[in-house]
Amino acid sequence: MSSPSPLVDQIRNESRKLVRELGFMGSTLAGSDLPPSAVHALIELDLHAPLTAAQLGKTLNLEKSSVSRLLGKLIERGDIQESPSPTDAREKHLGLTASGRKQVAALHAFGSAQVQQALRLLAPREQSQVVAGLRSYGQALQACRLGHAQIAAATPTVLRGYRPGMIGRITELHAHYYSRLVGFGQFFEQRVAAGLAEFSERLDKPDNGVWLAVLDERIVGSIAIDLDDAADRPQADRVAHLRWFILDDTARGTGTGRLLLKAALEHCDRVRASSCYLWTFSGLDAARHLYEAFGFQLVEEQPAAQWGKTVLEQKFARRHPGLS
Repeated sequence: MSSPSPLVDQIRNESRKLVRELGFMGSTLAGSDLPPSAVHALIELDLHAPLTAAQLGKTLNLEKSSVSRLLGKLIERGDIQESPSPTDAREKHLGLTASGRKQVAALHAFGSAQVQQALRLLAPREQSQVVAGLRSYGQALQACRLGHAQIAAATPTVLRGYRPGMIGRITELHAHYYSRLVGFGQFFEQRVAAGLAEFSERLDKPDNGVWLAVLDERIVGSIAIDLDDAADRPQADRVAHLRWFILDDTARGTGTGRLLLKAALEHCDRVRASSCYLWTFSGLDAARHLYEAFGFQLVEEQPAAQWGKTVLEQKFARRHPGLS
């Protein structure tokens, strides 16, 4: 019997396919002679030991009686061992034996080879989508089981400097976002790509910088500071230009924008730029609130058509907090 939602049917179908392809329909798993629960128990102990039986049961979502039977068999096999807790005599800590570590090494080798073989059939972007999708869906299933109303979004890592694919990826983020927002097209995308390419040639100068938000090896946000034009000016006239501040939809609402803006402005203050400015468009309320939270003020507003379509451009500026 089908569910009312085609999406639900599709996810259930793909989930069953994953279960079959990963080998969970058999009595053993991952090229071993162990059942799936034992394989997962050994891997968790390898990653997080020492664990108590209760902690392991919670991680594996198994009842106490099931954990006891599972541990009894693994201890009998010689794969795990118990030792007294140094802080509580009533508890016993579980860890791998030499035989258990050898077994886990074989499990990791089998699993890694299985994943690597499948990934070779996917494009790099599809590989990142697999990681993000599995993480989000797994977190959602766990949140439902635990009765949580929402799940915590993964926070990207902010890295400074060029990364392969940076120019194309930042251009792509701008093109998709502003196409939906204001209808910008090919002309806008060309201008963004050309500006980024030109700026990238000047990243070797220490006053310039680009910061990227990276999640699972994929760029999901960016921001840049361009101080090249102010390099030879007196400190009072060294004005930084904040450029290419953009987020992927998956990074919105995670605090990533705040992390990027903080990194860029800390750089401006460190190199003693007298002020920092940026150009944006009217109507981006969430972005405006963020700018104002960091001390930016609206200083100029004007209609402009330089991007291929007339919009109301806005200039925001922020003075160095330590300068008069």
